[in-house]
Amino acid sequence: MVHIESFNFKNFRALIRVDFNVPLNEKFEITDDTRIQASLPTINKVLKDGGAAIIMTHFGRPKSNLQSVKLGAEEKYSTRHLVPHLSKLLGREVLFADDCGSENAYKMAKTIKAGEVLLLENTRFYEEETKGDVEFAQMLATLGDVYINDAFGSAHRAHASTTQVADSFSSDKKMFGYLMDAEVSNAEKVLHQSEKPFTAIVGGAKVSDKILILENLLNIANDVIIGGGMAYTFFKAQGGQIGKSLVEEDKLDLAISLLAKAKEKGVNIHLPVDSIVADNFSNDANIKTTDSNKIEDGWMGLDIGPRAIEAFSQVILKSKTILWNGPMGVFEMTNFSKGTETIAKKVAEATGHGAFSLIGGGDSVAAINQFKLNDQVSFISTGGGAMLEYFEGKKLPGIEAIKLDSEV
Repeated sequence: MVHIESFNFKNFRALIRVDFNVPLNEKFEITDDTRIQASLPTINKVLKDGGAAIIMTHFGRPKSNLQSVKLGAEEKYSTRHLVPHLSKLLGREVLFADDCGSENAYKMAKTIKAGEVLLLENTRFYEEETKGDVEFAQMLATLGDVYINDAFGSAHRAHASTTQVADSFSSDKKMFGYLMDAEVSNAEKVLHQSEKPFTAIVGGAKVSDKILILENLLNIANDVIIGGGMAYTFFKAQGGQIGKSLVEEDKLDLAISLLAKAKEKGVNIHLPVDSIVADNFSNDANIKTTDSNKIEDGWMGLDIGPRAIEAFSQVILKSKTILWNGPMGVFEMTNFSKGTETIAKKVAEATGHGAFSLIGGGDSVAAINQFKLNDQVSFISTGGGAMLEYFEGKKLPGIEAIKLDSEV
């Protein structure tokens, strides 16, 4: 594997796998281009060197095949909707191939000139993509001279365009893009080179979604802050009263086990001592503050309380490394957003004082962006599921296909 920075793309056609799975409105207009922006440095490097860029991506989860799409079915999943915006961002006309597996796509790729950009149709219009079909991957490989994987958000999927395609390129003709390189190096920094004390902030609705990451973090973190709906499973497991708060009854023993493992390893688990509770799952519900293990029947915890905010803040501000995955409450509702907002601000404050902070997971990233703190943390991961699996200790097929280098 070579590093993209040291490769000269002059006269090369670079087949670039990106993650342009962006949201569209009813007019097929992009409402958030964060993922496109993230891969621009990679595309521009190829063009600046004098190469040509052939871009492939998945887009949504279409159920139809390409032929039915051409007849009008699931038009919303066509990557042609990305062409105008991508052209504007790159400052040049982006060509479009209405598929990625036909003679037409092959001819367009073969005749592309230096400085030109070709966007292929959605790879998921082919069932061979998600099946990791080798022949389909080999066909995709014929479209380029070199292969760049810049789609960290899809690195945990063993799909044809993210994994099998790499096998058709020699080690000196396949590489990570700048985004993938940054994702891997920053994750590795947290996992294996973290400065202590290291605090992991884990939130969200369910313990079951975070079991593996919690178990892995117990081996490397000094402090683990647990918030969000998943906290109430821990409280109930310890005999607390949680009203009608979210709970996973079948994970009570697991919660006790995790607490025991943390104690054995000398890791401090921080649960929210108090909560903002409501009598209904609504921003207009009646609300009050109560101890998290003494929530009355008919009430549910929807955010961490002021004492929990203070306790969590003190831990965060003493940290040198911070990993944040998952919100502290239902931050989309203004009455239950203070916990997540304050934690976000404290992570930013700690970063300003020299801590390294990595934010990952869709809700955590959304919160950082919502509170306009995205430029005040060290790194924001673009891959929710991929980042989660990476921190669970799993090997991601999209990364393994290129092979990690000593540089990362």
